[in-house]
Amino acid sequence: MYELVMWLETHVRVKSKTKMFCSCKNAVELAGEPNENTCPVCMWFPGMLPVLNEEIVNLAVRAGLAMKCTVNKISNFDRKSYFYPDLPAGYQITQLYHPIVEHGEVKTFVNGELKTFHIHRMHIENDAGKLVHAGSKTLCDYNRAWSPLMEIVTEPDFRSKEDVIAYLEELQKIMRFCWASDADMEKWQLRCDVNISLRKPGETEFRNRVEIKNLNSFASISRAIDTEYKRQAKIYDAGGKIDQETRWWNDEKWVSSPLRSKEDAMDYRYFPEPDLPPLVLTDEYIEARKIDELPIDRRLKYLNEYKLQEDDARILSNEKNISDYFEQIVKLTSDPKKSCSYITTVLLAHFKESDDNVSFDSLKFDIEQLASVINLVNKNELSSTNAKVVIEELFMNWWKTNEIIERLWLKQTNDMWALEEIVKKVIENNSTQVEQYKAWNEKLFWFFVWQAMKESKWAWNPKIFNDLFKKYL
Repeated sequence: MYELVMWLETHVRVKSKTKMFCSCKNAVELAGEPNENTCPVCMWFPGMLPVLNEEIVNLAVRAGLAMKCTVNKISNFDRKSYFYPDLPAGYQITQLYHPIVEHGEVKTFVNGELKTFHIHRMHIENDAGKLVHAGSKTLCDYNRAWSPLMEIVTEPDFRSKEDVIAYLEELQKIMRFCWASDADMEKWQLRCDVNISLRKPGETEFRNRVEIKNLNSFASISRAIDTEYKRQAKIYDAGGKIDQETRWWNDEKWVSSPLRSKEDAMDYRYFPEPDLPPLVLTDEYIEARKIDELPIDRRLKYLNEYKLQEDDARILSNEKNISDYFEQIVKLTSDPKKSCSYITTVLLAHFKESDDNVSFDSLKFDIEQLASVINLVNKNELSSTNAKVVIEELFMNWWKTNEIIERLWLKQTNDMWALEEIVKKVIENNSTQVEQYKAWNEKLFWFFVWQAMKESKWAWNPKIFNDLFKKYL
């Protein structure tokens, strides 16, 4: 048996409108045609100079603060030299020695246990283009060349594939929460390289590591970790040694193959970027970009303070729009559990059934209307069944809560004297069932409630009927 030791290098595409050093459209979405979003700057024609995009700095700082990192008030850019056909300049502009942020953490649940994974550093850099292999030819698409990336490097805190997946899912939420990136793996907005090494339990020294590249889904990451563990364990069992190298993952065949030996910094001939001055940030600039609450903070609040079920807390903290909506509803109703119930079981069901692409930002009704429904239910003026009818009308037809209730005669009457008279009448008219109930046929209780609702033409509150029958029976 061997202990698995891993750390991650994750590239996240920054959600800016334009590229890192020019005014071309950023490759947030896949472009319609190759090379349509290019210019002399990102193609690095002679005489062109880079100009840093301010919005990238803004979003990178927000992302760094969301990961509890220290934001460096002074950071510098460096040239990383390597020669690929999809890198027009022959080098990448990155931050080796003085990154924009460092020393942070990401907290998340792994199989029900709250774990902390530490961030070593995050720096900003430009992306390369894309090579398309067609038969015997290789074509270059430069649409994403010079698009902005955040590279997030962790500490070697990961001991299982479950750790890795949980961390990446939480990182995805954080990036979306602070609007820094959509982090969609299918659109190449989040890419992850996994560094894997094995050691015997009790060992403290790290052995040679292998970096697995070309991992573009959570499923492929999981398969690659399993496969690499078996490969390294087999070599160690045979008395062999693991070469420190980078390997390419083939997800169709579930195998990795050597790509190159693992480089050191000296292999890239790093030196300070001469065309960009140091990036200087003030305390006020950094303070203005702090994030009040993260997905994990809200999830813990929903579990510990609101006492919600674990699945509900997870759903309501997964995405910022649903979490913000829930927070507003709770402020208007002071009832977290009922607010949760009507969002997760009623409103999201309408989202799923709708043919339109509906979101919380595009609802036809104001949030106050849903809060009014919940408050009326809590005041026993609207039954839970009729509440669902009102919400459906709000969702479909753009009415207001009070208008729907009046138009459909849904408001409950709670005149206690009248309710007691109905209860007495039901008991008097069903003497046989009363005797059977008293002989411990407890299922008949709901028969009485049903009869009372029928007698009242469904205009009364079944909860009060329930309490009254308990009293009289």
